[in-house]
Amino acid sequence: MASPSVPTSPPGPSPSPSANPEGFCALSPDDPAYRVFIDSLDYLTPEEVERVKAAVRFSDKAHEHQTRLSGEAYITHPLSVAGAIVEWHMDADAICAALLHDVLEDTGVTKAELVEHFGQGVADLVDGLSKLDKIEFASHQEAQAENFRKMLLAMARDLRVVLIKLADRHHNLQTMAAVRPDKRRRIARETLEIYAPIANRLGLNKMFRELQDTSFRLIHPMRAQVLAKAMQAARGNRKELLSRILESIRAKMDEVGILAQVFGREKSLYSIYSKMEEKQLSFSQVLDIYGFRVVVKDIPTCYLALGALHALYKPVPGKFKDYIAIPKANGYQSLHTTLIGPYGTPVEVQIRTEAMHHVAQEGVAAHWLYKDAEHSGADLQIRTHKWLQSLLEMQGADSSEFFENVKIDLFPDEVYVFTPKGKILALPQGATPVDMAYAIHTDVGNCCIAARINHELVPLRTELKNGDVVEIVTAAHANPNPAWLAYVKTGRARSKIRHFLRTVQNEESAALGERLLNQELHNLGVQPAEIPAAAWERLVKASGNRSIKDVFTDIGLGKRLAAVAARRLLAEDAIPIAATPGSLTIRGTEGMAIQLAKCCQPIPGDPIIGSIKKGQGLVVHTHDCPVIRKSRSHEPHKWIDVEWEPSPGALFEVRIDVEVKNARGVLAQVATAISDSGSNIEHVSMEGDPERLFTRLHFTIQVGGRSHLAQVMRNLRLIPHVVRIHRTRLEMEP
Repeated sequence: MASPSVPTSPPGPSPSPSANPEGFCALSPDDPAYRVFIDSLDYLTPEEVERVKAAVRFSDKAHEHQTRLSGEAYITHPLSVAGAIVEWHMDADAICAALLHDVLEDTGVTKAELVEHFGQGVADLVDGLSKLDKIEFASHQEAQAENFRKMLLAMARDLRVVLIKLADRHHNLQTMAAVRPDKRRRIARETLEIYAPIANRLGLNKMFRELQDTSFRLIHPMRAQVLAKAMQAARGNRKELLSRILESIRAKMDEVGILAQVFGREKSLYSIYSKMEEKQLSFSQVLDIYGFRVVVKDIPTCYLALGALHALYKPVPGKFKDYIAIPKANGYQSLHTTLIGPYGTPVEVQIRTEAMHHVAQEGVAAHWLYKDAEHSGADLQIRTHKWLQSLLEMQGADSSEFFENVKIDLFPDEVYVFTPKGKILALPQGATPVDMAYAIHTDVGNCCIAARINHELVPLRTELKNGDVVEIVTAAHANPNPAWLAYVKTGRARSKIRHFLRTVQNEESAALGERLLNQELHNLGVQPAEIPAAAWERLVKASGNRSIKDVFTDIGLGKRLAAVAARRLLAEDAIPIAATPGSLTIRGTEGMAIQLAKCCQPIPGDPIIGSIKKGQGLVVHTHDCPVIRKSRSHEPHKWIDVEWEPSPGALFEVRIDVEVKNARGVLAQVATAISDSGSNIEHVSMEGDPERLFTRLHFTIQVGGRSHLAQVMRNLRLIPHVVRIHRTRLEMEP
């Protein structure tokens, strides 16, 4: 029954009778719920039905001594979850997994037993659904992130995992009456934040709406009750108007000879509440509570029906959306139009084919449920598979980062943009050219330097709009900028940028760590080349790393002290330190592994000192930096001597304050003097005194070193209106 694009296991061996010698426990074979469930399996073969019955008995026996908080026998829950899976006409393996989804987590049953009785496929599905309770996490958030990661990666291997998980969450939400109110709200919020968006992303519209509405009722029961009463009242007040619109649409379809099903639909409670909250509207101001659907036989008829409706009622400009030509990422297809109905009432109408309607309601599950949606289902399976593959690409990140990236990717709204060759890309609302570059290919994103939108050069942080033609400009030696993380919207772009920055940081940190260790060895009077290979291997083994490069990286990132590593390398605890330890030479432009402190902004010529900060590498300060005064006296072992390379040949930022008399054109004179000194102005701000006699100008300028800064200051002192100049440092590190 399963699609070839979704892996199914070969039929496993039938469970041996000894697995359930007592048969049913809490459940009776005559139980009405059990009988209804078995009767609904009429699309399976007799052999598959027997496997499912065996799974019911196995689950019933495993949960024999467990009850739900409501007092019901536990088996009622797996049976309800399996019932939802059966409604989608899924295969026997998926139904068995739904029946057994809690046995690994809540009972003494092992995965090996499941493999033995139900086959590897069912065991893998159940394992993908089980939480990671046996691992200890630092926080609930970390546990949630890791469970979510495991579920999504299992889902990427087999889509049935998430369908069972959604059915499980749906039934849990419906049976929350006996759960503590705080826990009830937490589970409902988690559903709104994670599971409902996943259902939406997979096109499971019916499930999506039910998860949203049930969660809303659990989080805000009073608001939901008031809103439901208002909806009921509105339904009565507008009944005549809605009937009139419905009849006029049907009459128009008959008039133009279009065979169509026309029916009204009511917006869900949560979507109305969200609109009221987002746009600060009262209930009476939300006019599109009701809408209409027109279901026709084929795509050409959809456009004919659209024309007929526009002839019947005037369309609202800018409110037409063609999701047939450009489907949503979850496979949804329809024509949307908003019309001005009787008495000026806005009327939203969706026009679609029967197959599109199936996909709109059940998403990827339509592939199993409706054979007439085979083509749409196959197309949706390909789209979903691509999205799931992008999840696999993000799994290198830690759990919380992966969790964040995927949540970003579960976007509700999209913009559609074009490449210069006319290819359409769907991106989340607020996406930038950087997001598009990474959507095309990782290498395009990494080498992106600029973008043209509709043939005009724009900043990379520009938000894309529907219909934009976007050209990405690349350069062979360009690299991702950490600042991009502030405005990219897709999880893929965020994940790829972070991966690149981590790799670069590790490479730079490894080089720095090697230099620090070599310096320490020189201080101990040992040449690194003289140390035998066995000693290096001993150091790697003792540190728990895989290679000496990893040890260097740890030293460069401050996770390991170079002095300790050097002594361990020499296998000696007491080696005389050289009287004058050498200094580490830096250029100041090494990148992420060596950073110049923002508080004192050291420049070549300043006496400097360095501190290894965990996760940051070497941070360089001036000797007289006020920020490090206390740390230097209390933790001298954390500081190492650093000196400038003789010719760094680069520009460095430094802050200066210039106090001037208030006079016309004085700012222009100061800026000209700085420029004539060969320095760039990075930033300028000013503040005046209450009497308006003087103004203090705060500059951040670029200089080549201390002597260059002195030259800039000399030139500024030649200006008659300049009263005072001094270099500034921050008392606290920003």
